[in-house]
Amino acid sequence: MTEYAKALGARLRAIRTQQGLSLHGVEEKSQGRWKAVVVGSYERGDRAVTVQRLSELADFYGVPVNELLPEGHAGMVLEPSSRIVIDLEQLSSVPADKAAPLARYAATIQSQRGDYNGRVLSIRHEDMRSLAVIYDASPSALTEQLIGWGVLSPEARHALDA
Repeated sequence: MTEYAKALGARLRAIRTQQGLSLHGVEEKSQGRWKAVVVGSYERGDRAVTVQRLSELADFYGVPVNELLPEGHAGMVLEPSSRIVIDLEQLSSVPADKAAPLARYAATIQSQRGDYNGRVLSIRHEDMRSLAVIYDASPSALTEQLIGWGVLSPEARHALDA
């Protein structure tokens, strides 16, 4: 197994887990299109994935193909503590005048990804910086505000440091 296959597998696993899916969950959600054993073998690097299949898997996950590629980050795995996860259910209970910019931003990301699970949304550090500009606050101040609203967990403080 090559280092690239390991890194690619790590990216595939990271994207799947970010979406809250188990291997069997992938099989169920895809109505059998993606077998758990096959996806698992891609993630372990035991089985080569063709460009066509990688493109189809990216479509299934609702992410651009380049998000599945390691891009020189060999062996990099996204740790759960480094993720910034917005609780969309909690966001709906925040007064609209405060939540509107974040809700619009989240809806745009969901649309781009084709990800409408409606419960949570993982965002990148760059997204948090963009949101901070929209809210006219520093990323750390916005993080504290969102934690106060219950939209982010307190662990999000550590994600900004990563």
